[in-house]
Amino acid sequence: MARYIGPKTKIARKFGAAIYGDDKNFEKRKNQPPGQHGPNKRRGAKKSEYAVQLMEKQKAKYTYGILERQFANLFEKAHRSKGVTGEVLLQLCESRLDNVVYRLGFAKTRSGARQLTSHRHVTVNGEILNIPSYLVKAGDVIAIREKSKSLEVVADALAAKSNYEWLQFNDEKKEGTFITAPERIQIPEDIKEQLIVELYSK
Repeated sequence: MARYIGPKTKIARKFGAAIYGDDKNFEKRKNQPPGQHGPNKRRGAKKSEYAVQLMEKQKAKYTYGILERQFANLFEKAHRSKGVTGEVLLQLCESRLDNVVYRLGFAKTRSGARQLTSHRHVTVNGEILNIPSYLVKAGDVIAIREKSKSLEVVADALAAKSNYEWLQFNDEKKEGTFITAPERIQIPEDIKEQLIVELYSK
């Protein structure tokens, strides 16, 4: 399946946010949109309501590394749920296996977490699972398979991992439990989900 593999700093500059994590190049040029001509009059023009909504959807897709069809399917699932559509949409994005592997600190980036997953290094409840888009459920235990725990990339990532309230990590076993889907206030991503809901509702 196609994935964006181009310059990540360029995309971060497009949205004016470090959506791929720490980036020295982005910090130097974060106030400059991508393109050889820099900011110009046309770029500085006021964006339409549709353009603002579309930009927010694109930002969410790039942040979580999800393609259009998958993202639209997640929105449909969120729309059919009983909760607030925008909040449920982000909860579903956070529940993806590749994102949970990233949040647990097994990888430094979501793309790295996706690679670990697709290369069969990740287990869910003791079984190898290589589907990055798998939606993790409350109580699921996510770990790196025993043969892969010595991987240098995993050790380096764990050394700099962050803690999240909706995930419980066992340092001794090097495994994490997905306690529950996070509340919106717990999700650190700067995404205006209401704009995405408005876009899909047109």
